Amino acid sequence: MKKKILVLFGGQSSEHVVSCMSAVNVIKNIDASRYETVLIGITEDGRWLLTDSVEAIEDGSWREGTVSALLLPDARRQCVLVQDKTGVREIPVDAAFPVLHGLYGEDGTVQGLFELARIPYVGCGVLASAVSMDKLSTKILAARTGVRQAAYVPVLRGELKEMDAVVRRIEAAFGYPVFVKPSNAGSSRGVSRAADREQLEKALLLAAEHDRRILVEEQIVGREVECAVFGGGAEPVIASGVGEILAAAEFYDFEAKYYNAESKTVVGPVLPGNAAEEIRKKAREIFAAVDGYGLARVDFFVTEDGGVVFNEINTMPGFTAISMYPMLFEAAGMGKQELITRLIEHGMKRWEA
Repeated sequence: MKKKILVLFGGQSSEHVVSCMSAVNVIKNIDASRYETVLIGITEDGRWLLTDSVEAIEDGSWREGTVSALLLPDARRQCVLVQDKTGVREIPVDAAFPVLHGLYGEDGTVQGLFELARIPYVGCGVLASAVSMDKLSTKILAARTGVRQAAYVPVLRGELKEMDAVVRRIEAAFGYPVFVKPSNAGSSRGVSRAADREQLEKALLLAAEHDRRILVEEQIVGREVECAVFGGGAEPVIASGVGEILAAAEFYDFEAKYYNAESKTVVGPVLPGNAAEEIRKKAREIFAAVDGYGLARVDFFVTEDGGVVFNEINTMPGFTAISMYPMLFEAAGMGKQELITRLIEHGMKRWEA
C-alpha cells in the first residue's frame, strides 16, 4: 500500500508565499507510485485547510477552502481531523513533510506537534529547528566548531526606547557599514544594511517589527556561498558541492532572492585555495553542532584570501524552482524525486537511531 504523506504549506510567517512555491515543487516531485499526499495549507491568519490539488496552491484558490483540518496530537491515532458539511472524519497519515519556512513552521513549533502525535516527519527536530531559526543561538552553538563568524552585537526590542545608547554601543563595537537582522526571521525578511547612524536607527526599528531580539553584525566582504547537507541520526551526514549567490541587489534580500531576475546562482564556482572543501567540512560540523537531522542549507562568505566565514543555517531551505538546496543535489546526480524520496524515508526512521 502507498504511504500517506501529509504536506503542510503556507504558514503564518512572512515567508508564506515562498512556502507555497516550495510546496508546489515538492508535491510535483513526490513519487506517486510510492506515496499518496494529504495537502493541508495554513493561511496567514492561522486557519488550517484541506486542499484538494496542487493547482489550487498554484492559483491561490486553496485559501478560499471551507474544509478545515487539524493535526490530532493523540499519539495513538496518528491522523488529521477533517471537518466539512458531512461532519468530522479522520485521515490517518504515515509521515509528514512540513514545507514551512520561517516562524511557526521552521522554528520547532510544528515539529513539537509531530513529536506529540508520534508522526514521523521530514527535517530537523524541535531543538535544531528552534536554535537554527534564532540567529543569536546559532552563533553560540556554531562557535563550538571553531568556524569564523562575523562579530556581532545583540539588541533587545525594549532597549530601542534608549536608541542613542544602543547606537553608541554598536558604534563602539565596529564601524559602518553594518547589517541588522531580526534574530528570528528567514529569507532576509527585516534585514537591512546601514551605512550611517540614521540608516542604523531605521534598520533597528524595521528588524524590531519582525522579532524582539535583533542581531547587528559587522560587514563581511566576500562571496556569498551555500552548501546543502543531508542525513543525521543513524546515517552519515553528506554535504553537496558549493553554490554561489550573485545578488542583483546590494545584498541578497527577499526581493533579490525571489523577484529579481538579475540575481543568479552558480553551482560549483571556482573558489580560492581550499575554500570549497572547508565549506563542506564546516557545513557538516555546524549541522552536527545544532543536532541537525534530515536536511539543512548552510550559508557562508568566502573572503578574497580564501577565508571561510559562517553566516547562517536554514533547517527547511527553499524548494522553489530557483532554490539552491535541490539544485546542489541535482548537480551531484540526485534528482528532485530521488531527493524527496530519500528525505521522506529518512524522516520515517527518526526514532530508530
